[in-house]
Amino acid sequence: MDGITDAPMRALVGEWGCFSYCVTEFVRVSSEALPAKVFRREVPELASGGQTATGLPVQVQILGGDPERMAISALAAVRAGATSIDINFGCPSPTVNGNDGGASLLKSPCRIRDVVRAVRGALPPEVSVSAKLRLGWESIDDIFENAPMAVEGGASWLTLHARTRTQRYDPPVFWSQLARVRELVGVPIIANGDIFSLDDFHRCRDVTGCGHFMLGRGALATPGLAWQVARDLGLPFVNQPEATWEELLKRLIYWCEQFHPGTERRTLARLKQWLNIAYRHGDFGLFQRVKRAESLAEVLSQLDKEVVNKKL
Repeated sequence: MDGITDAPMRALVGEWGCFSYCVTEFVRVSSEALPAKVFRREVPELASGGQTATGLPVQVQILGGDPERMAISALAAVRAGATSIDINFGCPSPTVNGNDGGASLLKSPCRIRDVVRAVRGALPPEVSVSAKLRLGWESIDDIFENAPMAVEGGASWLTLHARTRTQRYDPPVFWSQLARVRELVGVPIIANGDIFSLDDFHRCRDVTGCGHFMLGRGALATPGLAWQVARDLGLPFVNQPEATWEELLKRLIYWCEQFHPGTERRTLARLKQWLNIAYRHGDFGLFQRVKRAESLAEVLSQLDKEVVNKKL
């Protein structure tokens, strides 16, 4: 999730103890292939075996449309320490799409295959390659061409967001398409899109038949959702009580200071961004109470008030 799942957030998610792995923000490959130093800067976990400080495996995601540059960049990421590469064919941003990246490649199934094939061919066999796709640019049926092409190129699994690019994040989601893709390709399908509650998860699982799920905005809007899903799946995870928003935000401030010391404005913007997601996708009003805060001290003061009010 661009602008969201940076290193501090990934460290925090690792503390939750209920995810199998997390994916980085996309690293864009545009006019030139990227050197290893770019990946070391963008993904500091590569210096620690590709795991967060809290032990969560991190998959590096790259985005671009040129097969050769993508392959060279993926190899640079592996040389920097990446153990798994994901290719983003799903980003709906007009800026990204206008620069031959993300969902723009959904219009050209052969290009999806060529990018995946080039990346797969450049990497050692022990490094997995996956692809993130939407159902299509405009048609939800494009996925029946695009998914097989990604697999033909060598993707070990596919993460499918059950919308088209033109929908961006508008309803509805078409989970039933994922069930049909599962029958079409011989690799695992990770279901993604509009899982905001345990009931949503149950419906997604029942409709898609998938055994793997990716939480994005839902995990941020309702952090406890990840624990609920993990329990429901019977997955092994750190058995800890669901943290409160106040605890989570204070931990995010801590991790921001670890990775970006002395950048209070950046940290403040990150907190507001996260709370805005929660505000837009759930009944949660803390964003309204801190959105005009001009310092972390103001935010922390408000968080302490929240704790006191809950005890009254």
